[in-house]
Amino acid sequence: MVMLFGKHNDLQRNRDKVRITINSEELPIVDSASNTDINVPVVWVIGGPGSGKGTQCDKIVEKYGFTHLSSGDLLRKEVASGSPRGKELTAIMERGALVPLDIVLELIKEAMLNSISVAKGFLIDGYPREKEQGIRFEEVVAPVHTILFFEAKQDTLVTRLLHRAKTSGRADDNEETIKKRLQTFIAHTDQILEHYTDKMKKVR
Repeated sequence: MVMLFGKHNDLQRNRDKVRITINSEELPIVDSASNTDINVPVVWVIGGPGSGKGTQCDKIVEKYGFTHLSSGDLLRKEVASGSPRGKELTAIMERGALVPLDIVLELIKEAMLNSISVAKGFLIDGYPREKEQGIRFEEVVAPVHTILFFEAKQDTLVTRLLHRAKTSGRADDNEETIKKRLQTFIAHTDQILEHYTDKMKKVR
């Protein structure tokens, strides 16, 4: 089993490079580059809803000082703002459908640029949700250095999300919508894994 924070794990930044080692297995060093002003390491964290992405991101932030951006949190913040874009997002999220690519990308890019002056690196939690999102991100924001993919059984994810629903108050935390979200996630994940094989690290 691969653990993110075992005895031999190390994540360190060396000037404009990032080195990630998970249980003594070192991932390639990649130079930072960017199509914008983002010149720090970018790590995508993907996995089914309830797979533990947010928990592990919190640990990375605490230990290495990366800036954690959750695409889901950014979407919910926009919904709570009451803006026209937020109202549109509410209807989409309640159906358990994917939010249009350009809206998600715009929210993430805005958040990254707003914190670039203090960021040591970025953890983009819950992104990309489909291959085209990843391709567009690298075209208009910055290249990804490493992708952490959290694997978990579907039954486990459903159980976790139903438990969370008791206190979350989220419109998308109900059994019907949860199952739709999982089906949507599974349908798109294989293409992401195939496209980014050289940058992907699976965590079970």
